[in-house]
Amino acid sequence: MTGPLQVADRVWVSAATDVAHEPSRHRDDLRRAAVLPEWRIREFLAGRGLLRQLLAAIRPDLADAEIAPDRRGKPALRGHPGIGVSISHTQGGTAAGLALGRDLGVDLQCPAPAVTASFTRRLLPAHAQRLAALPPARAAEEVAWVWTAQEACVKAGGAGLAGRPWTIGIPPGARTGRWRGYRWISLRGHSTMPLSCAFTDPDDHEKAGPYA
Repeated sequence: MTGPLQVADRVWVSAATDVAHEPSRHRDDLRRAAVLPEWRIREFLAGRGLLRQLLAAIRPDLADAEIAPDRRGKPALRGHPGIGVSISHTQGGTAAGLALGRDLGVDLQCPAPAVTASFTRRLLPAHAQRLAALPPARAAEEVAWVWTAQEACVKAGGAGLAGRPWTIGIPPGARTGRWRGYRWISLRGHSTMPLSCAFTDPDDHEKAGPYA
């Protein structure tokens, strides 16, 4: 999957391998990267670069905006509270999302070669037996798909792991659903690597912010 895929009204996602796009050269991003550990700098600039490419394609007027953590530590465009952005990193890939007037979370996950039975029971207690019947690599891939949807939901709300994503009930093979005030979508058929996004769902009467 390459850049931007519109997954819902006013919601776009991009994903790329680590070698498929240029890291950010933006002055603010370079300044923030300078204080990070060396191992984190490349990942950080790759995510910012992909998000800025997405902004340039959808909202070019915001492509130069400062990307800074909000009060929850979630990436945000300074001065534009109505624009939802999200970035995700995994081994070999980066994803970024943009939502106009909605909160947003994006998660990308490189599947492990296999997953333990205890981890599967914790993540998918009602479906652990079904996953145990699959070949190990296939089960691990399905667990990664579920995890990206769970993680996208809590990232959209700004809680991250503190939001206990493993408690969100998402069945194996599911492509879309709702959790609290959010709709989530797994981009099966669009991404070869498990990738999901979650965003404020107007159908659940959540308030959408201004577009800028």
